[in-house]
Amino acid sequence: MAKDTRLREQVNASFRFVVDIDGQRQAAFTECTLPSIEVEIEELREGGLNSYVHQLPGRRKAAKVTLKNGIGKNELLDWYIRSLSEPVDRKQFTITLLDLQRNPVLTWTMENAYPVRWNGPNLKSDNNAIAIQSLELVCGEVSVTVE
Repeated sequence: MAKDTRLREQVNASFRFVVDIDGQRQAAFTECTLPSIEVEIEELREGGLNSYVHQLPGRRKAAKVTLKNGIGKNELLDWYIRSLSEPVDRKQFTITLLDLQRNPVLTWTMENAYPVRWNGPNLKSDNNAIAIQSLELVCGEVSVTVE
C-alpha cells in the first residue's frame, strides 16, 4: 500500500460508508441516510362492521438514499449530470458500512437506482466550516447483507 494511501486511511477514519456502482468502488461518505422501507396500507371498510377497519398491505413506497460529505471519483456527479439531459441510467448501487479496521459490517444493495438531487456546498469566505455536498438517489428493491 502506498504511503499516501495509508496516511489517508488514518486521517479520514470517519469515511465509513463506501459506495459501489455496478460493482466498482466510487466514493466514501461520512453520512448516509438509508431508505425508509415502508408499505402503503389500504383501508377496507366492511359494511355493518363498525368496530374496526381492515388494513391490507399495499405497494411499497418509493425509497430514497442521501449521501453526504463524500470523497471519491467524479463518477457519481457525472452520473447525476448525465441524468439531467439523457434518459435515466439505472444502476445497481451498493453502500457498505465499514468498521475501524475497514472490514465490511453491513451492505445495502439497491437495484435500479438513479440520482435525483445534488446539493452543492455553501461557500462563505468568512466561515471555516466544512463544505458539505449531498447526493440523493431513488431506488427499487433494497436488500441488506450482514457480513
